[in-house]
Amino acid sequence: MQVVYEDNHIIIVNKHSGEIVQGDKTGDKPLSETVKEYIKEKYAKPGNVFLGVTHRLDRPVWGLVVFAKTSKALSRLNDMFRKGEVHKTYWAITKNCPRQLEGTLTNWITRNEKQNKSYAYNHEVSGAKKAILHYKVIAQSQNYTLLEINLMTGRHHQIRCQLAHMGCPIKGDLKYGAQRSNPDGSICLMSRRVEFIHPVSKLHITAEAPLPKDRLWQEIGEAVQKQ
Repeated sequence: MQVVYEDNHIIIVNKHSGEIVQGDKTGDKPLSETVKEYIKEKYAKPGNVFLGVTHRLDRPVWGLVVFAKTSKALSRLNDMFRKGEVHKTYWAITKNCPRQLEGTLTNWITRNEKQNKSYAYNHEVSGAKKAILHYKVIAQSQNYTLLEINLMTGRHHQIRCQLAHMGCPIKGDLKYGAQRSNPDGSICLMSRRVEFIHPVSKLHITAEAPLPKDRLWQEIGEAVQKQ
């Protein structure tokens, strides 16, 4: 676990692919428990440690997760996430390059609970929720394209589903059309940056996740810096 930002009310950590944010039916130890243990040990806290989960990241995804250390911060952050006042920027590596280098995707998404998969449509269908994201090509290597993505809505598997629907599945994401899995089971999607007004201090907070220590991520990161 890597702490990217911490104060009395919030803690932002960099999640590794394969970690779950909250406990689920797998019974695997979630990131929330690891963070609680870190707080308990660092501050020698007796009894139970309070930690509020404000949002989640899919298991195979990398990047920033914001937790609340106080109930005051949790209720305010939950409200901010609901209103879209927490701005998250994602990076995704795809094999295919979009026809337009920058654009907004608007689809209607349905979720299949049994498959744990979402499906995107170009028109409204029964039970679907509107999904909007903005993407921009920010780097290209010989074989891959790096997209920067900003979500306007927060739907189940939204980025994975919408990019695949556009014909640009995320590298390693077999569930959404990638041809091959990544050796470590990850997909090439990360929550790269998060920005918001602190729910208590009202300071402007910006946090950025380091790139995974993976050859492709590092190469494509260098390509961004050269631009």
